[in-house]
Amino acid sequence: MQLGISEKDEVLANIEVRPTFIEEIKDKQFEYESLNELRKKTVSGKAQDTTLDACGVLSFMGIIYVPQVDDLIKKILTESHGLRYSIHPNVTKMYRDLKRLYWWLGMKKDIAEFVAK
Repeated sequence: MQLGISEKDEVLANIEVRPTFIEEIKDKQFEYESLNELRKKTVSGKAQDTTLDACGVLSFMGIIYVPQVDDLIKKILTESHGLRYSIHPNVTKMYRDLKRLYWWLGMKKDIAEFVAK
């Protein structure tokens, strides 16, 4: 957040909101070898339906690839399951909600195991 005072003694405020998961996913995508190869193909135009957004996040038809490194997937599942407006969704609802934004290998199984715990 930035605050400033204008020439007319008015207080100006600027708030910048950035999704931290997206930044973390982008950083982890560089660590995952198969996604690095796909990124190279995307840049050279050899990968169909795969894009890099303005921030450099690799996605397939608008769905972000989530690499299986560290505890990134667990963070996404914990955050998604505990949101106030979602009220601890069941497996099907959580999977439907997350698959619109993210994809990783074994996603449905991971969600089912997480919700069961």
